[in-house]
Amino acid sequence: MTAASAHYDLVAIGSGPAGQRAAIQAAKLGRRAAVVEREPVLGGVSTNTGTLPSKTLRAAVVELTGQAHGVYASAYRVKEDVTIADLLWRTRQVIEHEREVIHDQLRRNRVAILSGSASFVDPHTLEIASGESSSRVRADNVVIAVGTTPARPAGVDFDDSTVLDSDGIQRQSHIPRTLTVVGAGVIGLEYASIAAALGVKVTLVEKRTRILDFVDEEIAEALQYHLRGLGMTLRLGEEVAGVERLEDGGVVTHLRSGKMLPSEIVLYAAGRQGATAGLDLPAAGLEADDRGRIAVGPDYRTSQPHIFAAGDVIGFPSLAATSMEQGRLAALAAFGIPASPMPDLLPYGIYTIPEISFVGRGERELTEAAVPYVVGCARYRELARGEIAGDRTGVLKMLVHAQTREILGVHVFGTSATELVHVGQTAMAGGLTVDYLVEAVFNVPTFCDAYKVAALDAANRLNEIPCGASARAA
Repeated sequence: MTAASAHYDLVAIGSGPAGQRAAIQAAKLGRRAAVVEREPVLGGVSTNTGTLPSKTLRAAVVELTGQAHGVYASAYRVKEDVTIADLLWRTRQVIEHEREVIHDQLRRNRVAILSGSASFVDPHTLEIASGESSSRVRADNVVIAVGTTPARPAGVDFDDSTVLDSDGIQRQSHIPRTLTVVGAGVIGLEYASIAAALGVKVTLVEKRTRILDFVDEEIAEALQYHLRGLGMTLRLGEEVAGVERLEDGGVVTHLRSGKMLPSEIVLYAAGRQGATAGLDLPAAGLEADDRGRIAVGPDYRTSQPHIFAAGDVIGFPSLAATSMEQGRLAALAAFGIPASPMPDLLPYGIYTIPEISFVGRGERELTEAAVPYVVGCARYRELARGEIAGDRTGVLKMLVHAQTREILGVHVFGTSATELVHVGQTAMAGGLTVDYLVEAVFNVPTFCDAYKVAALDAANRLNEIPCGASARAA
């Protein structure tokens, strides 16, 4: 049975970061806004199966295993045998809290919450199906913010018990003794490092010959070295031929090279797929690519002028932080409100153990573009705060233009990397040169003092360049 249709100025499909922000921004402009959510809870992938659960899981592992206490790690290990119940206790609390926050924000902004699965009837009409009933709504503007689901390669027999994806790994009833992770992207590496920190024997399989090819090579190599130190086996340049389930409940991953990798569980981290299958996009005059992603213009407008798409469903960079801003900008564009575009300087955070974060360009990119630069480095072992925290492996690396002294990139590996990167982001966005950081005063002992050390290192290298050399090169 279909109920009579309601009318809204803007409807966001999906209550994740992009959908939330789009609807709230529309409401703050005095427009009638609604969010459609097909799951029984709010928050989308970010809150329920992706960002928050995985990062809370990581924090729990770091705390429970004593790694948060640096040199006192073994003395501060909470218990010898960490269980799934230990890990999920805090995760459930964080998720429930975030759901409540989202619900409260939508309620306070008078955004209607429509429960059910949305599909297009025509470019301005959506059908919301919930159980055996359905209703229709009309919208002047629509923001598609449905997010993504884990991609499942053809030919892989997922059973959500021994062969699973990143959603399934969170529903496990026990911590395995052995784990094979297929795919060394961000998700694969995060879960692999979490498992290794728990003492799980992890084998990581990646068909490329290096991990994280979008990350500065020196930083990626530092992570690779650390992961091996945790006991992880890396099979780079290897491809999976098949997975065989054994009668005893285990699995064997067969590689094309002939290697066989036995483990209790295989985690496939094969990327993400846009969750657009049920939207009936052709009814709206739209289509998705072979990975379920929707193409948009600079203002997140699709080929239909009143329909926008934001968040992971449009592809790279697929970050919760960028999704929020994309949703907000899409809503402003829908109502013709001028707004500055998304900034070019976006921070990237990878929550492995230890963390990686960066902003700006890396050495390979600068070298290929023939941009002259110097490198300034601060190693955590040189910092009083690093010694206090027991982190002697961390590093902050700063790339500085050899002629203009402009900061071109900041790359961090180690404790609090995802927090530290924002200092570099702010300095770069403000057009500050390395000399600002040379002259700045940072609290001591702090990790932020790494900026002072790296800036001095870079300045010293700039001073070594002979006078007039930059002019002759130009």
